Amino acid sequence: MGSRNRRLFFALWPDDALRRELAALQTLLPQGQGNWVHGSDLHMTLQFLGAVRPDQQACVSQAAARVQGHSFELEITHLDYWARPRIAWAGPETTPPALLQLVADLGQNLESCGFKAEQRPYRPHVTLVRKTPPSGRIRLARPITWTVEHFALLESRPGGEPPWYHVVESWPLLP
Repeated sequence: MGSRNRRLFFALWPDDALRRELAALQTLLPQGQGNWVHGSDLHMTLQFLGAVRPDQQACVSQAAARVQGHSFELEITHLDYWARPRIAWAGPETTPPALLQLVADLGQNLESCGFKAEQRPYRPHVTLVRKTPPSGRIRLARPITWTVEHFALLESRPGGEPPWYHVVESWPLLP
């Protein structure tokens, strides 16, 4: 996997058709200010790792391979805003139990690699724009259904032209 630290995270990575649907949601937000997430970079983070040393990378992959999660449906139902980080995002009204289990199992498995599981409750979301002025909650006229059949390890390579996120490896979920 290389001989340098890599900025890595686990995420649900949509296919191209779903990514276009998610990118279209950005048009529902006030235009202008903010750092818009490039359509090719839209995803739902499961576990952020940060800088991963080369000697940890094999362990990270093995930890992910031990996850025995099941595929599930995720309904993106609304857009919302978090004031503290100034982020507009899209997300589900309810979190599927299979998603919560995937996040928990992944976090637990990664502890053997030296990563601490996130202590805050998991809040599934797709970030649409960062550093943006406040916007209100918007209920979608038609929810976006995301059939989740795999999860991925991604590398973040900011700077230059997007996309900044690149799939390193992915794992299927059980039917």
